[in-house]
Amino acid sequence: MMLSMTAFSRQQLEQEWGSLTWEIRSVNHRYLEASVRLPESFRSLENSVRGAVRKKLSRGKVECQLRFQSEANVSTEIHLNHELIRKLIGANVEIEQITGTSTHLGSVDILRWPGVIQDQDFDNALIEKQALELFTAALDDLIATREREGAELKGFLEKRIKAIREIVTAVQSKMPDILAKQKQNILDRVDDLKVELEPARLEQEVSLLAQKADVEEELDRLNSHLNEVERVINTGGQKGRRLDFLMQELNREANTLSSKSIVAETTLSAVELKVLIEQMREQIQNVE
Repeated sequence: MMLSMTAFSRQQLEQEWGSLTWEIRSVNHRYLEASVRLPESFRSLENSVRGAVRKKLSRGKVECQLRFQSEANVSTEIHLNHELIRKLIGANVEIEQITGTSTHLGSVDILRWPGVIQDQDFDNALIEKQALELFTAALDDLIATREREGAELKGFLEKRIKAIREIVTAVQSKMPDILAKQKQNILDRVDDLKVELEPARLEQEVSLLAQKADVEEELDRLNSHLNEVERVINTGGQKGRRLDFLMQELNREANTLSSKSIVAETTLSAVELKVLIEQMREQIQNVE
């Protein structure tokens, strides 16, 4: 199965205490890089979220964001995080001792600090559990999206592989005639110049030119690399890096084919090959 690294997922949960919303975005990246944005009261979930991402994904830049909206009519009371307030006051005193200056830490300053005001009219442990369950659902939805995108990428690659094979087959079928015509052109030029050359020397020069123009090895290697591309896209595990390497090899053979070209027809075929290979390479950047 082929997976794309580009996907988006959004899952929301509505309860009497409020709502939770997870959004996960994934784009292509050389390695797996996860960023997690959580409300202050859900910071304890970060390790679990990162662990779930590492367990289910291999590559991509993944952004996970949780939004929490408490129900306004749950309670009109304000609950303070007394432990955090004591730490803030203690830190302020320590700063005054170190700097030798007196800094006034007002109540408004303390209230503005993230996490000082808490919503405690609900079971926080239960909400955290539901938040993790919702994240699992969002992550599974993201993977399903990556699978759908991956299936489309696979179809795209298979069409290009077929097109490249057709070009390779066409060039292979035409090469004997191309080489024969080139040999005859050389013989005709020698006759036009009225130059007498030793038959052995002439045959040697013609053979040397034919060897330089022979692209059978390049065409065979193109087919071999295409076979490997097909094998990779139809097997499990990570595919992106291997496919990217194979695109480099395909492009190298196409360049050699172009440099050895002795007629416009094969030059055009080489150009078409490079266009198709570049199209594949661009799409492969999104393959996990």
